[in-house]
Amino acid sequence: MEPGEALSTAAQIAVALAGFAGVVVVFRRESVHEWSPIDKFRLRILLTNSILPLAFCMIGLLLLTIKPNPAGAWRWCSGLTFAVLFLFGIGTMRIFRSFDPAQLRSTRATGFTFYLFSILGTAAMLFQLYNVAILGAFWPFFTGIVVQLLAAMFQFVRIILLPPEQHKSDPD
Repeated sequence: MEPGEALSTAAQIAVALAGFAGVVVVFRRESVHEWSPIDKFRLRILLTNSILPLAFCMIGLLLLTIKPNPAGAWRWCSGLTFAVLFLFGIGTMRIFRSFDPAQLRSTRATGFTFYLFSILGTAAMLFQLYNVAILGAFWPFFTGIVVQLLAAMFQFVRIILLPPEQHKSDPD
């Protein structure tokens, strides 16, 4: 598959996932402002892991329109991807660590899921650095996009299949 085709397909998937997030919000009984902090966190991860890959795809597609293709285009894309994913990872980790540990233990596999995708995200970031420093190929850049889309898909399934988390003030 050519880079343009791969980026176009990934962009379509990212848009679909972001749209599905809107559907989830509309069909929930309560408004987003009434959701538990963990459910809001899951929605934020879903949206961010949809929008960032879309942005990366659009940047890659823009660079593909330049003829002749700029030397080192995939290095630059990987450098930008690394910087953005690094900042996203730090922000996400801060939010996750602000949750009450007892509440995290009571939710269904939240810690396991978070750390699993943190490991996958770290591996994708290392691929970005490898691409910037040595390789200069498309596939490491695209790996960063795919990892984020996988995380978004997983969060979407979790939000759909798992019941909403209960607030501490709820009687249940």
